[in-house]
Amino acid sequence: MHFVRSVRALLPLAGAVLLLTAATQPAAAGLEEAVKALQAGDTVTAEKELQLLGKERDPRAQFLLGLYVYGNAESKLFDISKAAPLLLDASERGYLPAMIPLAGAYAEGKGVPKSLFEAYKWCAIAERWNVPNANLALEQAGRELPAAEAEKARAAALAYTFKTK
Repeated sequence: MHFVRSVRALLPLAGAVLLLTAATQPAAAGLEEAVKALQAGDTVTAEKELQLLGKERDPRAQFLLGLYVYGNAESKLFDISKAAPLLLDASERGYLPAMIPLAGAYAEGKGVPKSLFEAYKWCAIAERWNVPNANLALEQAGRELPAAEAEKARAAALAYTFKTK
C-alpha cells in the first residue's frame, strides 16, 4: 500500500468532487481557488488558499493540504509530518476521501507510527462506508496482517465512532 506515488491522476476527479461540494458551502471561493491552483501545479497558492480553512478543521481543506500539498512528493511543500495529521483528523471526523491515503500512511509509517493494524482498520472503515476501491486496499492490507490481528482490526473498525469535534 503506497501513501502517495503520483497524485496528478487523481487531481481532476478530486477537483470535480470538491468543486461540486464547495459550491454549496460558504468557503467555496477558497476551495475553488485552491483546486484551480493544484490543477495548475501551484502548491504554494493552494496552501495559502487552504490554510485558513485547514486551521478551522474543514475536512475538505485538510484532505487537499494533506494529500496534494504536503503529501505529494512532487510538491515544493512536501512534508509528511504535516500531511498525515491532517488526513487523520479529517478521517476521524468522517471525511471518506482521506481514509485510504491515511491507511497508506500507516502501512508505510509515513508521518504516523507504522501500524498495519491501523492501516487495516482505516481500510475496513472506508469499505464499510463504500469508499471506491476500499475493498482493494483492504485486501492488500490484509495480506500483510496476521488473520487474528485483521479480525481485531475489523472489529475496531465496526466499533469506530466518528468524532464530532
